[in-house]
Amino acid sequence: MWIRINDMVEVISGRDRGQRGKVLKIDREGNRVVVEGMQRVYKHVRKSQRNPQGGRLSKESYIDASNVMLVCPQTGKRTRVGVRLTAAGAKERFAKKSGVSLGEISPASRS
Repeated sequence: MWIRINDMVEVISGRDRGQRGKVLKIDREGNRVVVEGMQRVYKHVRKSQRNPQGGRLSKESYIDASNVMLVCPQTGKRTRVGVRLTAAGAKERFAKKSGVSLGEISPASRS
């Protein structure tokens, strides 16, 4: 999965299809992401010292990573993500549609 925290993504499947948001959390083992404002669910909370009101809390839930696509920062359209080597030998993510770099993911090897 080449999605990182703070990436802008678009939901391509499910009840929030077509909406965009920022990635807040990533579960790499479960291949899931939490996107800001998407997949809202209610958590019922008992009255307590921390939450004296009790009631229902609305919070974001996980979405499968296959149901979101990265939004290209240059074109504003959704795109797939690729990995390539730079001239210096470092690995970087790039948007497949526009070819724009999305940041380095590993430094150049020292060989």
